Amino acid sequence: MSVKTMRKTGICVAVGVTLALSLGLGGCSSNKPLASDATAKTATSLSDFGTMADLENAAQAEGVLNIIALPRDGANWGKIIDNFKAKYPKITVNEQNPSGSSADEIAAARTNKGLNTAPDVFNVGLSVALQNTSYFAPYKVSTWNDIPDVLKESTGLYYGDYGGYMSVGIDTAKFPAPSTIQDLLKPVYKGAVAINGDPTQAASAFAAIGLATIQNGGTLDDYTPGINFFQQMNQAGNFLKVDPTTATIESGETPIVFDWDYLNATHTSEIPTWQTIVFPGQGYGGYYNEAINIDAPHPAAARLWQEYLYSDDVQNLFLQSGAHPVRMDAMTKAGTIDAAAAAKLPAAPATVQVPTAAQTSAAGTLLGQKWASAVG
Repeated sequence: MSVKTMRKTGICVAVGVTLALSLGLGGCSSNKPLASDATAKTATSLSDFGTMADLENAAQAEGVLNIIALPRDGANWGKIIDNFKAKYPKITVNEQNPSGSSADEIAAARTNKGLNTAPDVFNVGLSVALQNTSYFAPYKVSTWNDIPDVLKESTGLYYGDYGGYMSVGIDTAKFPAPSTIQDLLKPVYKGAVAINGDPTQAASAFAAIGLATIQNGGTLDDYTPGINFFQQMNQAGNFLKVDPTTATIESGETPIVFDWDYLNATHTSEIPTWQTIVFPGQGYGGYYNEAINIDAPHPAAARLWQEYLYSDDVQNLFLQSGAHPVRMDAMTKAGTIDAAAAAKLPAAPATVQVPTAAQTSAAGTLLGQKWASAVG
């Protein structure tokens, strides 16, 4: 998704309704401060370390990286994580709560503050980012200039990484493919339509309400039409209150799912009759953001992870999953993009809308006030 098709920055994602969460996490590191701690905790760019080799040495001396809410079966995260482990075998990577929401990430940072089990890095959306900037440490990766200004916070607190379009995935062996979003209100889809999480907490669920809003004649200034649409779906008995996972999709428990196009597309390999639909007309796009925990127990490893994610290799791994890497335009111009993977990207909507920071914040407030009663 080239940012040239977008009007403004925005990530459709969870709002800041955090959960008190205590995680028992594997892996630990010494409580003894490392020589690099002072530099690593305040480093705002690679130059603060000196060279990439200096950063790598500091991170390997720490020996641990805590990542959180990165599902292995989405956006190529499994391969991205495994490649990092292979590249840096001296760093133990603890994968925490892979199915967690953006809100869960912040809750984990709060609950585990001061502990070696706290997440070092975050993968969140704009709504959560906007409400939790006090948890983030500013850091500009070496490929900072390749990230469009509209997709990054100017001081480096958070910045987009990969994104896509909101879509509907459906097992066409069980249900007919809908032509429009309004079709999902029909009796044939009774008890079959799920969204990926709670829109007051989860990125893709928030985006599903946004898509329903613009597909039903509304604007991103007011998500009421989207809330009303899902209220109607619930009243019709079509709304399925089950959080979809790979297991529920493969078993048929959640046969129709609102999710990002690149995530829905991953299920085709297990379910040949699974189809990913991007509805005609107005489309809803968004990016996930990366950020470093200001209290990261392994600050050098956290910054090395960020440099890794924004490298050509990893940006192309996002692309190979069907997601749209944030550096895509710059890499295309430089000739470093995986052209074959780019040619396989899902078809884009005719018009793409992405909420601004102000629209995202307002929508989060509105959902917090109205969502539970609308579908309760």
